[in-house]
Amino acid sequence: MCGIVGYIGDRSNVLNVLMDGLRRLEYRGYDSAGVAGIVNGEIDVYKEPGKVANLDQLVHIENDVVFQKVGIAHTRWATHGPPNQMNAHPHFDQDKEFCAVHNGIIENYATLKNQLQKKGHIFHTQTDSEVIPVLVKEFYDGDLFSAVTAALRQIVGTYGIALVSKHEPNKIIVARKGSPIVIGVGTDETVIASDVAAVVKHTNNVIYLDDGDVAEVSVDNIEIRNLDAVPVSRKVDKVDWDIASAEKGGFEHFMLKEIYEQPDSIKNAIRGRLNFEQGTAILSGLNMTPGELTEIERVIITACGTSMHAGMVAEYYFEDLAHILTDVDQAAEFRYRNPIVNNKCLVIPISQSGETADTLAALREAHMKGAKVSGLVNAVGSTIAREAGRGVYLHAGPEISVASTKAFTCQVTVLLMMALKFARSHRMPMPVGKTIANEIQKIPDYVQQVIERSGEIEKIAKKWCKCHDWFFIGRSYLYPTALEGALKLKEISYLHAEGYNAAELKHGPIALLTEDVPVVALANDIDGKDKVLSNMQECKARKAPLIATATEGDQEVADLTDDIIWIPKCHPLVSPVPTAVALQLLSYYVAKELGCSIDQPRNLAKSVTVE
Repeated sequence: MCGIVGYIGDRSNVLNVLMDGLRRLEYRGYDSAGVAGIVNGEIDVYKEPGKVANLDQLVHIENDVVFQKVGIAHTRWATHGPPNQMNAHPHFDQDKEFCAVHNGIIENYATLKNQLQKKGHIFHTQTDSEVIPVLVKEFYDGDLFSAVTAALRQIVGTYGIALVSKHEPNKIIVARKGSPIVIGVGTDETVIASDVAAVVKHTNNVIYLDDGDVAEVSVDNIEIRNLDAVPVSRKVDKVDWDIASAEKGGFEHFMLKEIYEQPDSIKNAIRGRLNFEQGTAILSGLNMTPGELTEIERVIITACGTSMHAGMVAEYYFEDLAHILTDVDQAAEFRYRNPIVNNKCLVIPISQSGETADTLAALREAHMKGAKVSGLVNAVGSTIAREAGRGVYLHAGPEISVASTKAFTCQVTVLLMMALKFARSHRMPMPVGKTIANEIQKIPDYVQQVIERSGEIEKIAKKWCKCHDWFFIGRSYLYPTALEGALKLKEISYLHAEGYNAAELKHGPIALLTEDVPVVALANDIDGKDKVLSNMQECKARKAPLIATATEGDQEVADLTDDIIWIPKCHPLVSPVPTAVALQLLSYYVAKELGCSIDQPRNLAKSVTVE
């Protein structure tokens, strides 16, 4: 969950490249940051606790810092040891001969550390990562690549690493196992990172390392081998977005920018994927014929967090439209509970980054059990995208804010198209398919209409932002949307928020309702709305403030509530998308009013690459 940057080339401003890369990867971790490079034949290291700005201030105070051709950098999300200067990366051996940055977890670090200490090596940090440069020192006999591979063969766990040595100052060794590493191939320079966001400013040509790859990178050469030193071939891919997509573009926060981008991102997710004449979806990435679709007897969606909420909406879609038994599994539990999976199952792992460790583990378990697997990811070239073998990209563009917004709405939209495709291959009549396809096409317009009400939503946020506890309730397609709304609020405002199926209120949670606990009721015009209205009456009787989302013009809901957020009239199937956008805006403006760190909430990071 940390950000790694490395550079080797002829630029005189190596430090500037590293610092810029760290700023672009800070969403992957912001507990501490550090840089290291070769200066006059020695390794210099600078690191600071806190955000990258603290490190930037330090290196500017040390204004004579000039790294010679090569450098590595890191922004940390703490696992082992508190976020302080000592535990910040890069890490090095006691003589500063070898220096490394690491993303992942070394499960046997305590054993390795004990063995190395008995041999006289000295450790200075509480991290697991420090064993990497010390192990390399132990194995080094004049060949850096061999020393690194020997060290990695001792490690149990996950890693993405970049390592430099004063003994071979004109190269960087990078490796991955379970944690992403991308190599940007430029002209007379190479940029290494854990995410393409740090690379695209310099080049759009990238190589994604696979698990087990170790690359020796010099100014004019990239040689990739496995841990047994056998050469492997990896193709050069082209990144299809530019650096402007990963910048704020005049918005105060990335989150607000990404909320406002949703009409366009959803258009990109839909473009070319609807067949209006046949009332179906065109999803070539599924790589399944209509006959093969009919052979699927069960769909299992596995994901974490926001992606899991999207999957919960899709459970309704697949069962209501295609009449296929569908389950949603929390990815962290999937491989540990021995799920019943066979070749009649389609497993859909969902992950914005395509690197979520638990979801990747679930994918591999599904493959092991003989299921068909179709990934749903946003990041092109990500591990889940490559290992799934088939799948669908979101095309949402880069999502920098830690709190996911446009990825969620694109996930729900694409999952609806998948369900439509399955349904048309089963028993759905063409006219029904055409109606749904036409409604999917209108989703960007519905979202735009909600965004145009931002000012009204901001006023509601200001009115209730001082309340410390919130409930979100909904039914049917809007039940998972309520869960997602609660998650957004707690993520970025640090307020306590819970999402419930509206029916669950009276089974315990209603005991917590007071006049200081707002209830956000999703009362759009869908099946079950009458029951939601009854639940709202129950809340009102306990004097809880009521905020509702409702279909435009619904006076019955308006008469019940203290405040209302209007959602455009739309088909119930697509209503979760504009409703989710309304809740994103509500959460954003609450957090802004409270002065929270919206793009980089405390304790969180964007890409969860540890279990």
